[in-house]
Amino acid sequence: MVRRLVTVFGGSGFLGRAIVHRLAGRGWAVRVAVRHPSSAEFLLPMGEVGQISLVRADIGDVAAVTAAVAGADAVINLVGILTESSRRTFQAVHADGAANIAGAARDAGIKAFVQMSALGASARSDAAYARSKAAGEAAVRDAIPGATILRPSVVFGPDDDFFNRFGKMAVLSPVLPVFTGDGYRVVWNGARPSLDLFGTGGPRFQPVYVGDVASAVAAVLDDPALAGRTYELGGPAVYSMKQIMELVLSSSGLHRRLLPLPMGIAMTQARVFEYLPTQPLTRDQVRMMRVNNILTGDEPGLGELGITATPAETILPHYMRRYGPAKRAES
Repeated sequence: MVRRLVTVFGGSGFLGRAIVHRLAGRGWAVRVAVRHPSSAEFLLPMGEVGQISLVRADIGDVAAVTAAVAGADAVINLVGILTESSRRTFQAVHADGAANIAGAARDAGIKAFVQMSALGASARSDAAYARSKAAGEAAVRDAIPGATILRPSVVFGPDDDFFNRFGKMAVLSPVLPVFTGDGYRVVWNGARPSLDLFGTGGPRFQPVYVGDVASAVAAVLDDPALAGRTYELGGPAVYSMKQIMELVLSSSGLHRRLLPLPMGIAMTQARVFEYLPTQPLTRDQVRMMRVNNILTGDEPGLGELGITATPAETILPHYMRRYGPAKRAES
């Protein structure tokens, strides 16, 4: 049997692992292009012998990128970063890297191309991350007009860097911060007013399950009629920042107090945190939180791809309970 070949850039990451596994299950031969192939060997058992291969390719190296896409029927670019370093900037990774991959795919005659962007990508955004994602989209569409752009909201799953981050924080701290962008509000209890310091609960998110995003990638590659559009991918429910923290606590079994913090304080904290090696919060991330991370309704979504969005409440308890007192007592 001759398998269709797809080259996946960034296939060893959280989202990439799910996509590689899904495509292998659909019968694709998967070539995973990563900077360090030895660190991606765990992907090989996801397919039959020889079905998944690893190649070395830095997206800044045009020759390596060209070799990685040679002979492929489709290309997927998943490479992304959440924080910058001196060598790996948003511009270099999200914009220039995407341009290199799309240009190589175009020159190889490959028309099936999937670019993983992000909800909120905009050239007019105050956040450098969102502007660079928009620049990446433009570069890809300039090279391959029929490319498919996927814009997911926050992606969750067992190895995510969203709910897990707050779970780890809850283990170490008696309080969880809720960054509120609208200050307090007055709440009337009968004839007596009181102040709700959480306001409307802070920025809103529409978390999407990693398995649903993997299904979306597979859908647009398997059905050319679905390709060539921009899709916004979100879950079935919208949560405020306060509700996200409540989800963390309910799914883990932890009991912590929530502390409302204005965005101004978040910006001050981020300015300090940026000097830490792991950068738990950056000023650019705070700028992103000033804008709701929810579907606009202007683009098609999971429904148009034939996918029913998975509720966070059905998945979170399966991995967030690792932070609960019972699980930690077992270990």
